[in-house]
Amino acid sequence: MAIKYVPYFPNTLEGQAVLDNFVRTKRVLRYRDNDQVIERVQRGMPLYEMELKEQIGKNPENLVIRGECLSACAYLKDKGIQVDLVYIDPPFASGADYAKKVYIRRNPKVAAAIAQAESELDIEELKAFEEKMYGDVWDKERYLNWMYENLMAIKSIMSDEASIYVHLDYHIGHYVKILMDEIFGEDNFRNEIIWKRTGAHNDPERYGVVHDTIFWYVKGNEYVFRGNFIELTEEHKISRFKMVEPETGRKFYPGPITAPGSGPSRVFRGKEIMPPAGRHWSYSQENIDDLERQNRLYYSATGIPYLKEYEEEYTAQGRRVQSIWDDILPSKTGKELVNYSTQKPESLLSRIIEANSNERMLVADFFGGSGVTAAVANKLGRNFIHCDIGINSIQTARDRLLADKAEFEVLEVKDGVSLYRNPIQTMDKLKSLIKGLRNEDALDKFWEGSIVDTQHGMMPVYLPNLIDSSTRLLDKPLMNRIIREALPDLPDDTKRVIVYYIDITDRNEIEQFIKEQNNQTTIEIELRDLKQVLDEVVVEDEAEWELTETQDNLFKGWKLELKSFHSDRVLRKIEEVNMKGQQQSIAKGKAFKPIEISDEGLETIEWLSLDCTTADKQAPWHSDAEVKIDRLGYVILNGKKTQDFWDATIKCDQKPLRMKVRNICGDETVYVL
Repeated sequence: MAIKYVPYFPNTLEGQAVLDNFVRTKRVLRYRDNDQVIERVQRGMPLYEMELKEQIGKNPENLVIRGECLSACAYLKDKGIQVDLVYIDPPFASGADYAKKVYIRRNPKVAAAIAQAESELDIEELKAFEEKMYGDVWDKERYLNWMYENLMAIKSIMSDEASIYVHLDYHIGHYVKILMDEIFGEDNFRNEIIWKRTGAHNDPERYGVVHDTIFWYVKGNEYVFRGNFIELTEEHKISRFKMVEPETGRKFYPGPITAPGSGPSRVFRGKEIMPPAGRHWSYSQENIDDLERQNRLYYSATGIPYLKEYEEEYTAQGRRVQSIWDDILPSKTGKELVNYSTQKPESLLSRIIEANSNERMLVADFFGGSGVTAAVANKLGRNFIHCDIGINSIQTARDRLLADKAEFEVLEVKDGVSLYRNPIQTMDKLKSLIKGLRNEDALDKFWEGSIVDTQHGMMPVYLPNLIDSSTRLLDKPLMNRIIREALPDLPDDTKRVIVYYIDITDRNEIEQFIKEQNNQTTIEIELRDLKQVLDEVVVEDEAEWELTETQDNLFKGWKLELKSFHSDRVLRKIEEVNMKGQQQSIAKGKAFKPIEISDEGLETIEWLSLDCTTADKQAPWHSDAEVKIDRLGYVILNGKKTQDFWDATIKCDQKPLRMKVRNICGDETVYVL
């Protein structure tokens, strides 16, 4: 259960996710489940306990949070923390599944021999498979309700001078733009930015889609903004600076000296000239006279004055960035890559953060993904908050920030959901853990499947969607929807349904509500606590090691050598991939080479760390030494890249008390030494 509910604003809003800003044309765009959003917004954001998992350095203002956006904002609101700039790259409602590429590491038992022979590993021999990270599969109405609550939560923790950038694409961006007009106000909209993210797409049925859309809004009238400038290309110089000043031979561009809005006339060369309709002169009379003395004004054939923008001056400053960004390439290669499917380039975030924040301001990303926002904010001297629900995102951001020598705390929202890597994999896992649950094509997608027994026959099963935080709480609006909409559509012979919940307002109250309202059918509703099933999701990996105190000319301290590592979860995944690959190879008439793991299983380790501070298995982690093995088998030692292959050991100065090992799929296990 949530500790309490934190109001979005000092006075609970009575707003709703109704797109009602079409008042000028008397049209109102509505969508389903608005009534539920009203109740949830009025109730507030759920505040849960927050557990400190790890502390790196001594800056508690920098946070890496594993949890939902809504819960993270409740925590920040309760602590009185305000953010000055928000960038979010949420799911696009595109219908696509996103996967992480998982690489089998080198066997450290033979890595030394490979290095000695100075041979490179053939990339084709680098076996890999994919793991689902999250599913961007929504219906439009639920997505918009979900986004409405998240945007409301984010707004509630933004400072008065804050800006927010929301990165989307053509699937849902135009709808979210209307939501943001409602939440932040149409007058606080600043730009629709078009980012050309890729080159040509060869699509025979339409124009190639090569851009994303980023909406920029501010919270109030006062906000931070400084324009960006980029270097001029030779093509731009040639096309822009075509005119030559006869007296000096200097190339220039005749720039306008008016701006939108009405204004008085000015005197140019002794003649009073009114600005064009709907415009005003950008300079005072005193400044105009000064420009005349400097010979900085150019007059067209019709007598209209312009400012001479000289090529050498303009080139020194650069070209001001406009709303179409076609100069930032995606992160496809290079040192930025962190093996994250939705990774954005650092230069994209640099432009936003430099334009809309000052040093020491707080920059937040509540769908943090690869950690690019936090990484760039840290490099630019800003504080940061990285938030995401997936463990892979948290691990990627944590390792990336450690390599950049950032100081931060890693927190986890204790909302009763024991996630297995990420929500979508947890959902898949649950289906195998709920005894007897099977797919049922005859049922609406509202139901996850059914369980059949001899007494009640087919029992439809409802599971909360772990991707959509709004379904985690079983309250009266959700139960009313089940009774009024879901039950009447079930087959006539349905006797009982099973409704799983993670959190519930009050079980006795909900059961009483069922008795009072479920009078249109004879179907019995059974409530079950999903946390009892979730607790069985995470199973620890097994490891064997040898710890010795050692001293030689190069090192004095402790050395831990991994003898074996066994992960049932990884091995089952590899078995599944091999089986699928074999079937595909047979169908194509080709030979199949399966992914093979040695008896020691050390190829399935991605990262390990030693803690010399405490032996308490539940205490926050303190990394005194750590080794990460990249996909080519090279060691990243305490955040620093090397050209060494891993030899199955890790060393530290003090005696280690605990070890944490992360397998290649992202599961972490702590061992007391």
